[in-house]
Amino acid sequence: MEKAYKLLSLQENISNKKAKTLIDKGLVSCNGKKITIARTELPPHSIFQITKLQKPKVIFEDENILAIDKPPFIESYELAQMFEDWVLLHRLDKETSGVILLVKDGSAFHLQAKTAFKNQNVYKEYLALVEGIVDEECEINKPILTTKTTYAKSKISKDGLPACTKIKPISIIGKKTLLEVIIKTGRTHQIRVHLKSINHPIVGDSLYGGLDGKKLMLHAHKISLLGYDFTSPIPDEFKNL
Repeated sequence: MEKAYKLLSLQENISNKKAKTLIDKGLVSCNGKKITIARTELPPHSIFQITKLQKPKVIFEDENILAIDKPPFIESYELAQMFEDWVLLHRLDKETSGVILLVKDGSAFHLQAKTAFKNQNVYKEYLALVEGIVDEECEINKPILTTKTTYAKSKISKDGLPACTKIKPISIIGKKTLLEVIIKTGRTHQIRVHLKSINHPIVGDSLYGGLDGKKLMLHAHKISLLGYDFTSPIPDEFKNL
């Protein structure tokens, strides 16, 4: 047995440091299972698959707002660094793809948009592929408590903040369900925690007990605020199920 990053380094003829970075970013899988820890020990003849990092695309831009189609495996703050003079209005988890919004820091529109988020006057619609069969719409109202150490993790707790998630099944694929998910609040990992709490974790969600997958099957599909409406196209991995 040998450490995953060393085997990957040999396979790709790259440095150990580069191999560790690829694994830390969630870009490496082996036999369809994502490798999350660089020091995981694997058989010496293991073959790795590396997901190619996609480039973010501009959906819309004017003097107030910049809408970006965020690829998976890019941190929100990294995305903001790619677009000079813009700051994040909200965030998406690293592995979550879809529409994310940036604004001019401190502008009048920025202040209006922050108020809209605070007052829950923002429409946010996601797509999620989950384990098990969900055969009817429901609303999940469970408070969420987040703890932050070297990374953030959330759980259902009476000591948490209010959180509301609405889900509706779109299609059933084998023993999995593709859901439309609408959230009013925006707690850390809200969708992931709420779906886990009803025993339908998201496929690829290693943090909250989902089935193994190359990525977290969660996509920010639509967002609307202050007269703007943006849509990120459905990714191929959600079409070709």
